[in-house]
Amino acid sequence: MRGSRRGFNVPFSVQIILGLVVGIALGFVALAIGPVPGADADHSDNWLTITLQNVGSAFVTLLKALVPPIIFLAVVSSIAQLRGVTNAASLAWRTLLWFAITSLIAVVIGIGVGLLLQPGAGTGIAVGETKAPTTSGGWFDFLKGLIPANFLGLTVSMRGEKPALSFDALQVLVISIAVGIAALKVGEKAKPFLTLTDSLLEVVQKVLWWVIRLAPIGTAGLIGYAVASYGWNALGSLGTFVIALLIGIFIVGFVVYPVLVKVHGLSVRRYLTGVWPAVILGFVSRASLGTMPVTRAVTIENLGVPKAYASFAVPLGATTKMDGCAAIYPAVASIFVANFYGVQLEPYHYLLMVIVSVLGSAATAGVTGATVMLTLMLSTLGLPLEGVGLLLAVDPIVDMFRTALNVAGQALVPTIVAKRDGTLDEAVYDAPDAFDGLGDSQADAPAAVDATADAPIAAGATAAK
Repeated sequence: MRGSRRGFNVPFSVQIILGLVVGIALGFVALAIGPVPGADADHSDNWLTITLQNVGSAFVTLLKALVPPIIFLAVVSSIAQLRGVTNAASLAWRTLLWFAITSLIAVVIGIGVGLLLQPGAGTGIAVGETKAPTTSGGWFDFLKGLIPANFLGLTVSMRGEKPALSFDALQVLVISIAVGIAALKVGEKAKPFLTLTDSLLEVVQKVLWWVIRLAPIGTAGLIGYAVASYGWNALGSLGTFVIALLIGIFIVGFVVYPVLVKVHGLSVRRYLTGVWPAVILGFVSRASLGTMPVTRAVTIENLGVPKAYASFAVPLGATTKMDGCAAIYPAVASIFVANFYGVQLEPYHYLLMVIVSVLGSAATAGVTGATVMLTLMLSTLGLPLEGVGLLLAVDPIVDMFRTALNVAGQALVPTIVAKRDGTLDEAVYDAPDAFDGLGDSQADAPAAVDATADAPIAAGATAAK
C-alpha cells in the first residue's frame, strides 16, 4: 500500500519549467543591469550575472563529480550480472549497430536540411572575424583515449596558475569493463568485491538523487547566465544556421525517434514522457556525461530496460552516442563553412560526412565535444578550421538542443535493443504512473520494493531518499 503524501508536491517537470522561467527573467534583469562601469572586458559581469554563473556551474560540477563512480560501479555491477545472460556479446554488438544506424539517419537528415536552407550563404560576417580553434579532433584520439593514464582515468590541466583535475570518461569506461571481466574470471573469490560494488552503487545513487533535487535551482542559474551572457543578439547573422540545426534536431527527436519506437510496437507517448527527465536535464546542463546517471535511471525505471544491460549500454552511449553533437551539428556546420568560404562540395564530400559522423563520435570520445567533432569533420573535408570561430557565438544556445537529442538517443537505443531481444519489461514501460514527478516522497513508493533495484526515477527521481 502507498503511504500518505506529505504536504504539497510539485512535479519535477513543473519545477524545471519554473526554473527555466525564473532563470530567463533573472537573465534579462542581469542584461538590464549591464556591465560593471570602468571594468575591463574580462571582469565586467555584474553581481547577478556572476551569481547565475556560479549557481549553474556548481550544479553541473556536482553532477559531473558523480559520473566517474557511477560509470565504474554501474558497469562493473552490470558485467557481473550479465554472466547470467547468454547473449551478452550479441547485445553489445547490436547496441553498437543501432548507435550507427541512428547516427546514419541523423547525419543524412542534417545534410538534407543543410542543402535545403544553405546556411552560411550571404551572412554578412567578415572573413577577418574568423579564427582557428585552440583544440581540434583527430582519428588517433580514440586509440589514445582507450589507454588509461591511471586507474581513475584522471588528468591534470592548468587553468591559469592553478592545476585542475578532470577525468576521461572513455578511460573510466575501459577500466570498468576490464575490472568487471576480471571479477567474472575470478569467480567465487570475487563475490565480496561485487557485493561491496553493489552497496557502493546504492550509496552513490542516494547522493545522486539529492543532487537531482537541486535541478530547478541549477536550471535557473544555467539559463539565466546564458541569457545574460549572450542574449538573443547572437542569433542575428547566424540565424539560418541556427534554424537549420534546430529543424534537423526536431526532425530526429520528434519524427525519427518516435517512428522507431512505433515500429517496434511501443507507445510513443510513454517513450517521450519516460525519457523527459533526462532530456530536460541534458538541455539545461549541456552535459551528456553529467546527465548520464539520470539517463541510466530513466532507461531502467521508466522504459523497462533490464538493469544489467542498461548499466552497460547507457554509459557507453554517453561517451560514443551523440546524434546532436556528432551527426546533425557537424553536417549542418560543414555546409555552413563551405558556403561561407565559397567552397563547392562534391558528392564524395557528403559521403565523407556520413562516414565521419557514424565513426567520429567514437574517434573523439576521449576528447568529447561538438567543437572537437566539428574540427575532425572540417579537417577530413579539407575545409578551413577558422570557420569554427564563426559558430562559437551561438554555441551555448544550440548546445542545449544538441545535448537534449544526445540524451534522448542514449535512452532510445537500449530500449529498442531490449525490445528486439525480448527482455524489455513492457509492464514498466506502459506503467500509467511512470511520470509522477520529483515531489513524490519515498513513502509513496510501494512497500514491497526489491531491495536490489534502483530507486524509481519517475519524472527525474522520486523524492530524496
